[in-house]
Amino acid sequence: MNLDLKNKTAIVCGATQGIGLGVAQELAKEGVILILVARNKKKLTHCINSLENSSKHSFICVDFSKPKELEVVVGSYFKKHKPTVHILINNTGGPKSGPIEGATTDEFVNAFNMHVLCSHILSSFVIPGMKKERYGRIINIISTSVKVPIAGLGVSNTIRGAVANWSKTMANELGEFQITVNNILPGYTNTNRLKSLFEKMSNSQKKPLAEIEKNIINSVPLKRLGAINDVANIVTFLASKKASYISGVNVPVDGGRTGSL
Repeated sequence: MNLDLKNKTAIVCGATQGIGLGVAQELAKEGVILILVARNKKKLTHCINSLENSSKHSFICVDFSKPKELEVVVGSYFKKHKPTVHILINNTGGPKSGPIEGATTDEFVNAFNMHVLCSHILSSFVIPGMKKERYGRIINIISTSVKVPIAGLGVSNTIRGAVANWSKTMANELGEFQITVNNILPGYTNTNRLKSLFEKMSNSQKKPLAEIEKNIINSVPLKRLGAINDVANIVTFLASKKASYISGVNVPVDGGRTGSL
């Protein structure tokens, strides 16, 4: 299938590892010009050099825990380069695990800043160009917890739900400009974050790590963990013209595990 993405421009957040890196790699293969966003300059440089057509790509180095700084840094980039961005991939590491009862207010505020405010700030920069082009794709990488809350992820469940409702509202408002806004809900995907979660579960439940992983895999109808490319492939499709009539939806990529339609 020809996705016709060549020379489109995309911002990909959290692009130096995990799902963000996988998405960047797939989009680069399709000829997309990338602006990568992450907080580690060395990793960003290495990532760009590893991508196809590396000379066409650039990066913005900024920490999502500082929304005001993000606004200034991204504003400076846009003022200097004046990019027309067709695709925005909002993606950043989730809040730490733990029950909601013991969570502090600072944990909620920090997570809200990173996931809601930063997504909103980035959208404010790209939407004017998308309206002018009458082509826009805003894709948020969040979690299946927006459908069924996940035990032990109290702050994450709360904030991911906020992102999902922000996204649906944005989709309703921007549809007339041919801008789509969708959420990808990864299930148990084989990333460093998942490995860390398994280790915490192993320690808290006092069970061997292999047993924890086996139990998780058995809870998935497809009987395997998700691969990063499982997520990256659907993101790439949603970024294309082929997905022009899909907007305002949550798309689980979880092997059928989520217990709702």
